[in-house]
Amino acid sequence: MKYIDLTHAIENNMPVYPGTASLEMRPANTIEKDGFREKIITFCSHTGTHMDAPSHMLANGKNLDDYQCSKFIGKALLMDIKDERNIKNYEKQLETVDFVIFKTGWAKYWHQPKYFENYPCISRETTDYLVGFNLKGIGFDAISIDPIDSKFENHNIIFENDMIIIENLTNLETIDQEIFELVVLPLKIKEADGSPIRAIARVN
Repeated sequence: MKYIDLTHAIENNMPVYPGTASLEMRPANTIEKDGFREKIITFCSHTGTHMDAPSHMLANGKNLDDYQCSKFIGKALLMDIKDERNIKNYEKQLETVDFVIFKTGWAKYWHQPKYFENYPCISRETTDYLVGFNLKGIGFDAISIDPIDSKFENHNIIFENDMIIIENLTNLETIDQEIFELVVLPLKIKEADGSPIRAIARVN
């Protein structure tokens, strides 16, 4: 059994969605002055590798803390974004998994301006198809499931079906099997519309 970290590190100057406040991390206490080390970290709830709750965009949508922790663990189908057009060929797999994770390859542009430019997204037709299955969520190794200039159609369809969205994953290319176990645990923030997560793949 092998564990693969799918998480970008939380750090100063990390990429954030355009228009979002940047993360700030600075010392609060030092060993030299106080005898212990501690940091002050200020960030938005959708920073880094993170999860969106339905309440991110739906007025009456669920928050992350409304779910049992089992919502964030399960079997995942890894699919190359290029195979999206043939997604109906994956019907049998989709009936047995909890998550669909799309590998776009875009994580290689992390910390580059290109990360926010013309990144791959799934179509409305694919989203409509996926919500017909008993999925817990959908994930990507890109900044968003919708284009920057969109009205967040994919987000809203997914949220209306009580599913979560995982964004800014990384290292998906190191997973060498189609189905694996996914653990994506958010911080337990009260009334959380989103949260950074530690995303882990467990593979054979």
